[in-house]
Amino acid sequence: MSDPQAHDEPHSTGMGARLNWLRAAVLGANDGVVSTAGLVVGVAGATDDRSTLLTAGLAGLLAGSMSMAAGEYVSVSTQRDSEKAALATEKRELQETPEAELAELTGLLEGKGLSREVAREAAVQLTERDALRAHAEVELGIDPDDLTNPWHAAGASFLAFTVGALLPLLAIVLPPTSLRLLVTVLSVLAALALTGWWSARLGDASVGPAVLRNMGGGALAMAVTYAAGELLGAAGV
Repeated sequence: MSDPQAHDEPHSTGMGARLNWLRAAVLGANDGVVSTAGLVVGVAGATDDRSTLLTAGLAGLLAGSMSMAAGEYVSVSTQRDSEKAALATEKRELQETPEAELAELTGLLEGKGLSREVAREAAVQLTERDALRAHAEVELGIDPDDLTNPWHAAGASFLAFTVGALLPLLAIVLPPTSLRLLVTVLSVLAALALTGWWSARLGDASVGPAVLRNMGGGALAMAVTYAAGELLGAAGV
């Protein structure tokens, strides 16, 4: 007889990790848009030479993408090292003090709402099946088979930043001189509205404020750098 409460909703232990990667990709693309737009708009305030704008934009794209990739690699490598160290410590404790670890696991399960008897039985069964995995997941919140990968993080950040940076770069060099600034500003604001909407949806937050904050920050960055470029250009620097 089928269970009336049964349903076909898929469950995935990697869903949270995938959402984090997706959110990081959106933020990386957003950084690429804003930083490159600020750079090329600032240069445009000083000169309308296409080759100068292209050179500045490409330099900003490469510097930003490499910086993002290196930062992610270092950060995630540190996190991975910490996870591996925690697993090694847990493995040693399981070998040296198995009864204390069983009691600890029982307490953790009891803290999740199980009765003392059920928590003890569950802890025994989990320990018999895979003690290290049980402690890693319940105590440390780590999946031993799915540790963070620094190369994946670096590659994702590099790609996301590059994709975001290409928009203001192309927008500033492809249109005619008289339309460059307008096309760039409108394109950047549209892209920031999209990334703001997407980040809000991923976080189940209100879309309106997220979009306005994103667009406002980008507009301010472009206004400041353009004004700086205008002043430097007028001073002949």
